[in-house]
Amino acid sequence: MSLISQNPVSRNRVKAKRDDEVLTNNGDRKDPENGLESDSEISKLKKRKKEKESQIEHEQEKEMKKLENFLFGSIYSPVEFGKEADKNAQDVVAEDGSALFFLDNSPNDVELSKESDNEEKILKGRKAVWVDEEEDRTAINIAKVNRLRKLRKEDGESVISGSEYVSRLRAQHAKLNPGTDWADLDSGLRNDCSSDDESSDEEKGVVPASGYGNIEVDDILRTNEDLVVKSRVKLLPGLLEYSRLVDANVEEPSNGYLLLVSSKTKELIGTLKMNGTVRSLAFADNGNQLLSSGGDGEVYHWDLRTRTCFHKAVDEGCINGTALCTSPNGRMFAAGSDSGIVNIYNRDDFLGGKRKPIKTVENLTTKVDFMKFNSDAQILAICSTMKKNSLKLIHVPSFTVYSNWPPLNKNLHYPRCLDFSPGGGFMAVGNAAGKVLLYKLHHYNHA
Repeated sequence: MSLISQNPVSRNRVKAKRDDEVLTNNGDRKDPENGLESDSEISKLKKRKKEKESQIEHEQEKEMKKLENFLFGSIYSPVEFGKEADKNAQDVVAEDGSALFFLDNSPNDVELSKESDNEEKILKGRKAVWVDEEEDRTAINIAKVNRLRKLRKEDGESVISGSEYVSRLRAQHAKLNPGTDWADLDSGLRNDCSSDDESSDEEKGVVPASGYGNIEVDDILRTNEDLVVKSRVKLLPGLLEYSRLVDANVEEPSNGYLLLVSSKTKELIGTLKMNGTVRSLAFADNGNQLLSSGGDGEVYHWDLRTRTCFHKAVDEGCINGTALCTSPNGRMFAAGSDSGIVNIYNRDDFLGGKRKPIKTVENLTTKVDFMKFNSDAQILAICSTMKKNSLKLIHVPSFTVYSNWPPLNKNLHYPRCLDFSPGGGFMAVGNAAGKVLLYKLHHYNHA
C-alpha cells in the first residue's frame, strides 16, 4: 500500500522553481536568491563581449589598411606619414568605433603633391618598409624588345636597372590611364569669378544675352535651352543642298599692317598701316619708297625715310588689288586685280593727279598673281596661277602682247613665279609641278 502525501506539490510550482535557476559562468545552474546573476546581466555581458570583439576587429582592419597604403602606395611618390595633423585626424574615432572622417588619397591629390615635390626637389616621408634588392642587381635591355622601347628617355639608352624599369612602367601606366582631368577644375576660383561677374552685372543692370559668351556649367544648369540647335524642317530625299567652303586663307589676317624688317639684322624696325588688307608690295626709288595695294582697291605710296604715306589713289576699275610691280628706272608701275585686268601707269603722272592708265591689258581672265619688268623695262610679264598657260609677255613701248607666247606645243602648267636675268637674256618660269622652265631671249646678248 503506497503512501500518499497530504500536501502534494503542484506542477506549476515545480516549473517556477526551475525557471528561477540560472546558469553561472561555469555552466552550473544556481538560484538567484543565493546571489546568482540574472538573465539581463548575462545578456549585458554577452553584448559587451561582442562590442569588444568588433572593436578589436575594426582596429585590426584599420591597421591592415594602413599597412597596405604604406606598402602599395602611389606610383608618383611614397605616402607621407608621421605628420602630427594627419595622424591626429586619422585617429579620431566615434564612440561606436567608426571613423568620423578619412583622408581621400586620390590620384589627383597625389599628382598635386608630385608637382610640389618636383618644384622643391625634396622627398618627404619615410622610406619603403621593404625593398627588393634583386631589382637593383637586375639589368633589363629595353631596346631589345619593341614594346619596351617606348620606355626609353634617350635614343641611345638600352640597359637600365630593375628599379628604374619598375618606376618607368608605373609612369607609363599613369600616362596611358589618366585620371578624370575634367573634374580637376578650380571650382572655388571659378565660383568666385562668376559671383563677382554676376554681382557687377547686377549692379550695372546688364543681362548677358543667351547664346553668346563661354558656356559654363552654371549656365547650362541655369537655362532649359537646347544645347544642340535642331532644325524644324524635315530633310527631304532626292537632292541635297550643299556648298563647298572656301579656303580660310583667302582673307589675309594682315588688317592692313606692313612690317618693315631690316635685311641685315632681321629685326623689326617699323610698321605701316593701310585702310584695307595688304595684298601686294613693290619697292621704288632705290628702296626709299614703297608701293602697296590691297582689299580697298587703292594704291599707296610710302616714304620709308619718314615712314609716312605721301600719296593714295584709286586704281581704275580695281576692287581688290592683287599684284604690283615697278620698272627698274621707277618711271612706270603696273597694278593687277582679281578680275585679271592689268593697268600700266606713268608714276609721275599718277602722283601728279592724272590717274588714267596709259595702257589696260585684258588678256588674263583670272586673278593676276605675279608681274615682272625685265632689266630695261621693255618687257612686262604677267601671270595667273589659277589657269594653265596663263602667262603673257607685253612689249611695253607699243603696249602689245606677243602673239607667239606661250608656245602652242608647250605646256607651262600652272605658272607660280617668274624672273628675268640681270642682262635680260634669260627668263625662268616656275610652275605648280615643281619645275623651273628656262628660256633664252635672243634679242639680248648678255644674260
